[in-house]
Amino acid sequence: MLVGGAGLLLGLAAVPAQAAEVSYQTECIPPAISGLPPVQGTTTVEISAPATAKVGDEVEVVWTFVQAASKNPDIVDLPANSVQPSGTLKAAGAQVADIAMQGPRENPPIPKGGAMVLSDMKGTLKLTTPGAVTLTPDAYAINALSTDTKCAPQEAVKSAATINVTPEDGGSGTGSPTPDPTGSESPTPTTPPTSTPTDTPSPTATGPGQTDFTGKEVQVPYECKTPIGDKNATSPVQINARKNGGSFDLTVKFKKSVMDSPATIPKDSVKPSMEVVLGGADTGTVHVEGPTNAEEIKAGDPIEIPDLTGTYKPGASGESTLSPGVLTIEALGTTTTCTPAKTEVSLTLDTTEQEGGASGGSSSGGGSSSGGKTPDGGLAETGADDQSTLKALGLVAGTAVLLGGAVFTFMPGRRAR
Repeated sequence: MLVGGAGLLLGLAAVPAQAAEVSYQTECIPPAISGLPPVQGTTTVEISAPATAKVGDEVEVVWTFVQAASKNPDIVDLPANSVQPSGTLKAAGAQVADIAMQGPRENPPIPKGGAMVLSDMKGTLKLTTPGAVTLTPDAYAINALSTDTKCAPQEAVKSAATINVTPEDGGSGTGSPTPDPTGSESPTPTTPPTSTPTDTPSPTATGPGQTDFTGKEVQVPYECKTPIGDKNATSPVQINARKNGGSFDLTVKFKKSVMDSPATIPKDSVKPSMEVVLGGADTGTVHVEGPTNAEEIKAGDPIEIPDLTGTYKPGASGESTLSPGVLTIEALGTTTTCTPAKTEVSLTLDTTEQEGGASGGSSSGGGSSSGGKTPDGGLAETGADDQSTLKALGLVAGTAVLLGGAVFTFMPGRRAR
């Protein structure tokens, strides 16, 4: 079926639309952690696009999966809204371009052995050259349970739609109006440039009355050791502090879930913690941790990282820096450890040495870089869309087999020889 709006020129009135179906042999490569071999299958898609358009128009095209390469394996049920497709549509002819396509994470529950149901993918193309522009489906990927299965054509694929592009001034009467020589037309008002206010960092205590300090969000590339293999991912982290006598109460914040749960996890089963790395005047680390999950986490629901808290007792006087360090997730007897490949300062504090403070302690979690100051704070964003998530955090005992199979969303039609 045509997706509503697929035949519209963006910002223009509707024009005749077209849709064509094409099938092609496909090889799908499951993620390495699944241990599954490549699979051969047939992909059938429908491409919808405007039949005609003009140079300068930006048109929307829609990729509809008529039939996925195969069924969901008989391993695990895929929950609703857990599968997201993305891919590339090739434009050729009068204009050559790769059109990035993506669909929403919308699907009904897909039982073991059930037919794969993938959402429609959409993309846009700015038309630059008159003539016939053909549209041909190319490689695509399926993201399920935070891992990707990558699929590519194994034969020359036929084009599925053609847009006939006319010159911008092709007699349509919709070109730019000619200015009135009499000057009766009101001139376009010039909007004076506005200056963007600059957030003034407040990295240190500027006066005796300041008690709250908000760190900046920093991007930390993690190298994670999980129960079923190694993972690399980047996550934003933010460290805030509140002065408490000569010490500081620390809070490490994550904004939202880093991944969906691959299986139902009982309450009080997931325990996160981090070693905050000190630098500048001070050395050592500060342990912060969060509470266990208060409620059961159902399969397909987000695994949220709560605020991690702890107390920093300075061991030196001067400007001391705080950077994200080693992150640990303990769940049902298993441990996932994520070490920063590098990190940067999220917060800088003016500190006064306290007896028995942190200076001279052992440092862990990678080096910290100076220069990071504290802008106005908001919660750190940790996104699954994002384009990348911290995939390893959700692994729990007993789910390695589930992850190893469910991430591969195609069941072999015939295996590659």
